[in-house]
Amino acid sequence: MIDIAILTKLDAPTKEERLSNLREIIKTAQFPPMVPQYINNHIHTTYSFSPYSPTAAVFAARMEGLCTAGIIDHDSISGAREFLEAAKIIGMPVTIGMECRASMDGTALEGRRTNNPDQAGVSYMTIQGVPHDRIDELNAFFAPYREARGRRNRAMVERINGLLAGIDLDYDRDVLPLSEAKEGGGVTERHLMFALAKKMIAKAGKGQSMVDYLQSIGLKLSAKQTQQMLDTAYPFYDYDLLGILKSAFVPAIFIDATDECPNVCEVAALCRRIDALLCYAYLGDVGESVTGDKKAQKFEDDYLDEVIACLKEIGVPAVTYMPTRNTPEQLTRLRRLCEENHLFQVSGEDINSPRQSFIIRAMENPMFSNLISATWTLIRHENEHTPL
Repeated sequence: MIDIAILTKLDAPTKEERLSNLREIIKTAQFPPMVPQYINNHIHTTYSFSPYSPTAAVFAARMEGLCTAGIIDHDSISGAREFLEAAKIIGMPVTIGMECRASMDGTALEGRRTNNPDQAGVSYMTIQGVPHDRIDELNAFFAPYREARGRRNRAMVERINGLLAGIDLDYDRDVLPLSEAKEGGGVTERHLMFALAKKMIAKAGKGQSMVDYLQSIGLKLSAKQTQQMLDTAYPFYDYDLLGILKSAFVPAIFIDATDECPNVCEVAALCRRIDALLCYAYLGDVGESVTGDKKAQKFEDDYLDEVIACLKEIGVPAVTYMPTRNTPEQLTRLRRLCEENHLFQVSGEDINSPRQSFIIRAMENPMFSNLISATWTLIRHENEHTPL
């Protein structure tokens, strides 16, 4: 985690302030050597949900020794130009993209669970390697889908208010100011839970009083969660509370996404038109979660061959995955299927919490050298329109 005083400057209210502050900060910053194995193509920013503005994300990645980094935000690529400018200031090559949910209606995966913990028939995809002159076209395509998500968000806020007496959460007053929606950023369930966390802190305070409050509304805290709630000195206390609330309340208030999810065939056609790379985001069955942040749940492993066949038929040319989050057996099978079906492989591990490191230690394993090469291929493609 970068110094809180520096983070505050790099998370200033406007892009111009953030970039100006970065120019001053790097005059005295001491960066570690860049490590060739350290890449991460899936860093969320404040344009979806994260403690890091695009400027702060670039700085934090460089401070941890990454040799390159990639921006990925939900439903939006609005933070990409700031990310690119910050990278130019620091002298770090980067890649840009975004994440979306696509309806699988009309395909062999219609109504089936793939990589989405909340909803069957809707799959998470990433759009990688976006040429810089196509940013506006991509963002404009998703503008109506962001608006549709906003309508569902409002309905979920009402569900929260129905579950919790005395909270009175308001979407316009409490949720939107926590986002970059006014600048074209996405608003997710995490924003709802973050606003709820702040309301709860205002109501109950921190420390033992928060533990007591959470227990009074029926939450059973683990020893780790209790310790987090007792650590009142932690500067991102509200993020820890958000994590607790996400698992406790999102299932209770979740409303299925419909008109905010473009059909996967439309997204594939869009990516062909703008010369970007559409990737299916492999999740894999979660037994004992490698990272401890997902409950046990079945996803696409039982019919992964069918998933790959469907992707090929639709025209999805790539798969993205997170090496730290899967077992060696899952990764071996997935990588074999990608090679057999000539699917491009991309990697990155989503960063959206201050407790996370930007470093993917798994990349030190030589078996993942193809993912490092793929990152540089994406960067060249974005800048020079070279073939993927």
